[in-house]
Amino acid sequence: MTEIRDKILHSANDQFHRFGIRSVSMDDIANELKMSKKTIYQYFRDKDDIVQKVTELHIRREMSEFEEVLNTSENALDEIFKLSKCLRRNMSEINPSLLFDLQKFHPSSWSLWETFKYDFIKNAVLRVIARGKSEGFFRKEINAEIMAILRIETIELTFNQKIFPKDRFDFLEVQLTLLDHFVHGLLTMKGQEIYDEMTNSTIE
Repeated sequence: MTEIRDKILHSANDQFHRFGIRSVSMDDIANELKMSKKTIYQYFRDKDDIVQKVTELHIRREMSEFEEVLNTSENALDEIFKLSKCLRRNMSEINPSLLFDLQKFHPSSWSLWETFKYDFIKNAVLRVIARGKSEGFFRKEINAEIMAILRIETIELTFNQKIFPKDRFDFLEVQLTLLDHFVHGLLTMKGQEIYDEMTNSTIE
C-alpha cells in the first residue's frame, strides 16, 4: 500500500516540477503510472491532496539537505557552496510556474511553503551569516535579518515570469547569479579572497 502511494507521489512530484502544477491533471498522473484514476483516489482525496503531500515531502527533503550541509561544512563559505550545489540540483529541471501555481490554486500548500520559508530558510540564512561573521568572512556591520529576508524573497522572485520570463532567461542561471550577488554583498576582503579561490577551483 505504502509503495503504491509513494510511486504516485514520486510521479506527481516529477511532473509538477517539469510542467508546473496547473498543467498536470489526474489523468496525466494516472497515464504516467499506467494505472487507473480510481486507484489513485484510493490513496488521495483529489489533486489538491496530492499537491499538499508533495509539498510536505519536498519540505522534509529540503530540511534534511540543509541540516546535512550544516553538519558537514567546514566554514560559512563551504556551507554556501554546498547549498549552491543543492540549489543547482533541485532547480535544474524545475518549471518556473511552480510557485505561481501553488500560490494561486493550492492555498493550503502555499501556506506550508510560506511557513517553511520564514521559519526554516530564514533561520538557516541567519545562522550562516552569524557563522560567517564569527569566522571573519562576512562583514560585521551587515544587518543579518535584512539580508536573510532579501535572500528568501530573491529566491521567490526568480519564479516570477513577468520579471524573468522563461523565453528570455535560464531559470537556473538566474538563481545562481542572484546567489552569487548575495554572497558578494556579505564578504570581507578575507572572505572575498577565499570565495574567489573556491569559485575558480570549481570552474577549473
